[in-house]
Amino acid sequence: MQAVILASGRGTRMGSLTDSIPKPMLMVNGKSLLHHKLDILPPEIDEVIFVIGYLGEVIREAFGSEYAGRKITYVHQEDLNGTMGAVALTKPHITGRFIVMMGDDLYGTEDVLRACATPDWSVVLEETMHMASGGKAIMGEGDLVLDIVEGEHHGTHGFMNTNLFVLDERVFDFPMVPKAIGSSEYGLPQTVLAAAKSADIPLHAVPATSWIQVTAPEDLEKAERLLSL
Repeated sequence: MQAVILASGRGTRMGSLTDSIPKPMLMVNGKSLLHHKLDILPPEIDEVIFVIGYLGEVIREAFGSEYAGRKITYVHQEDLNGTMGAVALTKPHITGRFIVMMGDDLYGTEDVLRACATPDWSVVLEETMHMASGGKAIMGEGDLVLDIVEGEHHGTHGFMNTNLFVLDERVFDFPMVPKAIGSSEYGLPQTVLAAAKSADIPLHAVPATSWIQVTAPEDLEKAERLLSL
């Protein structure tokens, strides 16, 4: 099984912290965000595909062609055309089921394991009583996800999309979907939902037990605190 990790962006909200390194290489508790992700991957992951862009050579130098016995492959994203645009670049390398993870967020080992154990496709969702901006999952019967609605959801209960998906090569059989009407960026959640509906592939929800979204400097401080508990 393969893991695709999206690590092409600079992270402009990090300000000067990303002047000389890409955002996924920022440090938390003595390790980069990317090292944290690689260290929680389950044993069945035998290859990691990094989608790199801004200062991608920093990531290449850090990991080389192998890490902890896993093959490392690099794909360069020149046109920053969204999360699905990044995933689409990995198509020639994908051979079956694969995980997609954001390079700048921190995920929990158990959540990754349970996502990999589900049949069909899956997405990890965090239940919260105080939604923020982002993707709010619309649930159907059982654990099935019917839709993911982007926007402002402040102050409401819901299930937030963590952008950790388990998919397979069938996702590439369908057109990429813009993240919003008129957008030049193609969204991973939007494309996955459209493909799942077209191909009648169940998309299962996996409840998150540990997810730290890292978007601004204060999130690094939050991550330091939480990982130190």
